Amino acid sequence: MDMTSWTGLFFWGFLIFYGAAMLALSPRSVTLGGFFEGQDKYGRSVAPWLLTSSIFISRIFAKSVTNAANLGASYGLVGGLAYAMYWLSIPLTGFVIYRLRRRFAATGLVSFLSSHYGHAAALAFTAAILIRLFNEVWSNTAVVGGYYGTSGSAEFIAAALLFTAVTLGYSLRGGLRSSILTDAAQMAIFIVALIWVLGLVLPQHTAAELSSTSHWSLNAGVDLLLVAGLQALSYGFHDPVLTDRGFISEERTMRRAFLLAGILGFVSILAFSLIGVHAQLTGLPASENVPAALAKTMSIGALLVMTVVMVSAAGSTLDSTFSSLAKLVGRELPLLAGRDLGARAIGLGMAAMVLFALLGNLPMIAGTDILKATTISGTMVIGLAPVFILHGLTTPTRLGFHLSFWTGLCLGIALTLDWIPPSWAIGDGKYALLLGTNLYGLLLCTQGYLLPGWLRGCH
Repeated sequence: MDMTSWTGLFFWGFLIFYGAAMLALSPRSVTLGGFFEGQDKYGRSVAPWLLTSSIFISRIFAKSVTNAANLGASYGLVGGLAYAMYWLSIPLTGFVIYRLRRRFAATGLVSFLSSHYGHAAALAFTAAILIRLFNEVWSNTAVVGGYYGTSGSAEFIAAALLFTAVTLGYSLRGGLRSSILTDAAQMAIFIVALIWVLGLVLPQHTAAELSSTSHWSLNAGVDLLLVAGLQALSYGFHDPVLTDRGFISEERTMRRAFLLAGILGFVSILAFSLIGVHAQLTGLPASENVPAALAKTMSIGALLVMTVVMVSAAGSTLDSTFSSLAKLVGRELPLLAGRDLGARAIGLGMAAMVLFALLGNLPMIAGTDILKATTISGTMVIGLAPVFILHGLTTPTRLGFHLSFWTGLCLGIALTLDWIPPSWAIGDGKYALLLGTNLYGLLLCTQGYLLPGWLRGCH
């Protein structure tokens, strides 16, 4: 984009206006309850509708919306459905957290693991969370940068860094309370813009045309659909943006919010994949950012609306990433070490936000594939599914946790380094090896989790 043109100034102006608006919406919350648990100034828990909107929009990552459209362009509706499957992890996570809170009085996943599986388990889990939060920074800022320039260009990097700076600004102001209040505005912006974008492209095709690009075979996207179904069993548990919201309101209110947000997310992602289907039907060349490429072939208005969609989706995820990071570093890790920092926890959390804002953008500057932030990390944490879903159904053991967790992590690393043997592949599609690794890996993790408990019960 030409930064000297009026159009360029308009787009840069929008980014600055967005930051100012979010800062105005954000309260200056200085209480521990507001900064870490989203309470209002009277100490009240988050309202149910605010909780639902926050879960929904903070999980609609900019990279997710982009991936949905990219997969729609590659595999048709099958691709969109495959990616939408990840949102079924939200209700599942909500029901599991509800059970852990009711039956085991859990107040957070880190403290829960420390109590039932030991400090080493809690630290291993924390390391996985930190990797996840690191990935969320660059993978979302890179998407926003893509609307201002090509990957690696000065405009691309400048837009991504400016977006990071404005999000960091209002996140430092109020922590989780800021995140939740701005989420409501970001959800409204996202839904209006999404309907507008769909209104621009969908009337051009019949239902038969939209479904004609789908083929129900393993090598046409069904392998990724099955991968997403398997990873949905564990995916939500290593996302503190999601799980932090599972402990800040009454249990039944939380469970209902997770269910509604999951349904809304599933429908929204599936709907956005239709933009990719449209791109395929119109012969748009494949790219790593189909929505941006498509918008640039349409009017300036369409490009602006698509930019609004991405900025609102990325902003809601990035501010939630910062608030989750602050809670993890400022409160949960010190408590794990037996220390309560009190009000000093806020300062430590703010320092962690700033550090991650700087370091987390390095992969964006270097350039990397945003889909990998989902599929690879999703494989690495498949060992969390047995730990949380099966807890209490068999004798929980520290060894069981580690056998399950580290098996999944090692398989994820092996997949990244191309160490998984081709014989593990299921089918011959692009995601055949990923599918085999996740299916066989989940079976191995489950066996590793259950075996020590069974052996202990036999003695």
